[in-house]
Amino acid sequence: MRILIAAAMLIVAPAIPVVPAQAAYAADNPQQCTDTPQKQARRSLFGGIIGSVAGGVLGSVGGTAGTVAVAALPAASYLGDELLKMLDCKEQQQAAKATDEAIRGGVGTESTWQSETRPNVHGASTVTGQQELADGSHCMTVTDVVIVDGEETTVPKTMCRKPGASGYVKV
Repeated sequence: MRILIAAAMLIVAPAIPVVPAQAAYAADNPQQCTDTPQKQARRSLFGGIIGSVAGGVLGSVGGTAGTVAVAALPAASYLGDELLKMLDCKEQQQAAKATDEAIRGGVGTESTWQSETRPNVHGASTVTGQQELADGSHCMTVTDVVIVDGEETTVPKTMCRKPGASGYVKV
């Protein structure tokens, strides 16, 4: 059964749009970065379905599969509104990837990034704490720091993973 599901996903995979290519296009076309409630709802529904299927099929494969899943997630699920407004599409993806890398490293881990589109923009995500909630959810406190033209913005956030879920989401 697993082989059939994996084969079906491989057949469908070429039809699924790849975010990095979209992000590169969107960086050249700022109107593509605009987020509407309709886009958020579609992403949430589509991402949830694909994430559930992929998480169930891939299970604990890890490694490359985990990295691919992050590239497909919208930056809005990793970053606060304040940072989304400051960063272009490519930078949002870089910041989201830094958050994911920091979470994988645990408390004390810092992951930095340097904008590929603007010379004076960079940032970091640092995991500063973790806790387990009564419902079994595992949460981490992450502090994002973004510097644009020498002006620093620090935004703390909480990322949680529910029991049985395959990844963390901003709460």
